[in-house]
Amino acid sequence: MIADMTAKYGRPHHRGYRFETTRRELERIRASQVDGRNHDVTLYIRKGEQIVVIAKHIYPPGLYRAPSGGLKPGESFESGIHREVAEETGCRISIDKFLLQTAVRFHHVDDSVPWRSFVFLADYLDGDFEYTDRHEIREVRLAGWAEFVSFGRIMRATETGGLHYRAALHETVAALVQGPTSRPPHGGFEA
Repeated sequence: MIADMTAKYGRPHHRGYRFETTRRELERIRASQVDGRNHDVTLYIRKGEQIVVIAKHIYPPGLYRAPSGGLKPGESFESGIHREVAEETGCRISIDKFLLQTAVRFHHVDDSVPWRSFVFLADYLDGDFEYTDRHEIREVRLAGWAEFVSFGRIMRATETGGLHYRAALHETVAALVQGPTSRPPHGGFEA
């Protein structure tokens, strides 16, 4: 499936990350790995000069990130992407580019859990931001790239390794989309 997406949307950059977590967070990540799932598909959806972002109910005020979700067993990448985007944002998109593939280790003391993200750049086609996943999503809105710096600060102020990872992912994606910045992506390395 990855080879098919690469053939259709281009060869992604590869990055590796390692983040410390609490024992509780590590167990929560492990519990999310139903049916062997160890991944998410993350979408940076452009609408004009802005990006569609989501906030979860558990996020502190001011924290947003790109929508993401897992593929269901037997679901194709494209079907899963379109389903997740509809559920989390209420939008339809056109996939533009397979931007990034990550390998992540969430680590606590002598234990770790592997995770992967498949990151795509997409364009907004239509939709009203009337998302259906009200259990997980609190809000959908548009954000400028500059706002991601603030989102990253809020993420890093938490004790959550998963949010530290999302902050680093935002920085990596911004550098890939907008060109290199003076600051390298935090916590990442070439995989």
